[in-house]
Amino acid sequence: MALHVPANPVRFVTAASLFDGHDDGIDVMRRLLQAQGAEVVDLGHDRGVEEVVTAAVQEDVQGVAVSPGQGGHVEYFSRLIDRLAERGAADVRVYGGGGTIVPDEIALLAARGVRILSPRDGRRLGSPGMISELIRDCHVDLARRRPPVDAETLRAGDEMALARAITLLQAGADDRLAAAVRDAARSRAVPVLGITGTGGSGKSSLTDELVRHLRRDSEDKLRVAVIAIDPSRRRGGGALLGDRIRMNSAAPGVVFFRSLATRRCDGTAPAHMVDIIAACKAAGYDLVIVETPGIGQGDTSIASYAAVSLYVMTPDYGTAGQLEKIDMLDLADAVAINKFERLGAEEARRDVARQLVRNREQFGTPWQRMPVFGTSAARLDDDGVTALYHHLKGLLVDYGLPRFPGMLPTVEGQMSTGLIPAGMA
Repeated sequence: MALHVPANPVRFVTAASLFDGHDDGIDVMRRLLQAQGAEVVDLGHDRGVEEVVTAAVQEDVQGVAVSPGQGGHVEYFSRLIDRLAERGAADVRVYGGGGTIVPDEIALLAARGVRILSPRDGRRLGSPGMISELIRDCHVDLARRRPPVDAETLRAGDEMALARAITLLQAGADDRLAAAVRDAARSRAVPVLGITGTGGSGKSSLTDELVRHLRRDSEDKLRVAVIAIDPSRRRGGGALLGDRIRMNSAAPGVVFFRSLATRRCDGTAPAHMVDIIAACKAAGYDLVIVETPGIGQGDTSIASYAAVSLYVMTPDYGTAGQLEKIDMLDLADAVAINKFERLGAEEARRDVARQLVRNREQFGTPWQRMPVFGTSAARLDDDGVTALYHHLKGLLVDYGLPRFPGMLPTVEGQMSTGLIPAGMA
């Protein structure tokens, strides 16, 4: 059978349900969705209903695909349908699969609005055919189907309004809305923190840790919007939007998280990023974080959008001559040598700091004073991350981040020691 080719972006959230540690099935579905042109926000396994619903709302998707393997699928899917409706996302289609769901339960869930992909569907259509039907079902132009975004609701901080505004703005589908968010954003001094770096350097985990530090330091009195960008595939146009899986600090009402595909091959940011950032500012967020994918040896495009920029790398950058090729070492306000627990990390921090001295011609400044931090985002309350957080916080305050009496103590030095600092436990 011919596979359905979407003419407009189709977005899915994929997950395995709570108490289900097996993600093989959803991994296959995720890969096939990408291959057939969908943008997939993957949550991984062991995800509760509220996590899935929040992702569906903030990501403004057309479909949710869940692999239920814990035995409570009727209750799980019924609750999922109810909560989507309560959050204003009743038009999101819900799918599930698995050979443990019997025909009577499939019929019951179908009556409640859930389509279960059964072994019979697999025999009839094959895996690619089943995915093609999902994409065909969800092939709805969100910019046309859903009602216009109310600017007052957006300015009041409604997450659904912001999510749908971003959809419209990225598509360039509403010039009036774009003008409105630009006007609203001008009245608010909201800083933008740009985070970029090499692939596999742990940017998403470090972003999560920085947001968690800010939440604790401000006692959740500040609101943060995170825009995470991943590249679209040249072949087929699909994308794996995999940063949300790392964001354990995301929380409705406090942290808004949105994944975006580039939808083009000539850059590392989607079209209309200025308007998307303006929408986050207009919605009342106190800080906007934009994380871009690392391409090649660096990405300077983030400097076009950010007041403060962070470049993330690992100790495994190659020879010292490679450092001279990284443009972001000229532009970044801070550099994180992440995964600092690896061998050679301290030498890498020294070499990178010395490169910054040369690049910036600050020959009278000791390399130890350059803004190069050794971090280990995989460690709880890593002191290198804490030092980096305080450095960035100081810079962001100069660009409009509200001042607040912080709760987190400062730490000595600029690198991870592998210990939990006093007062942080």
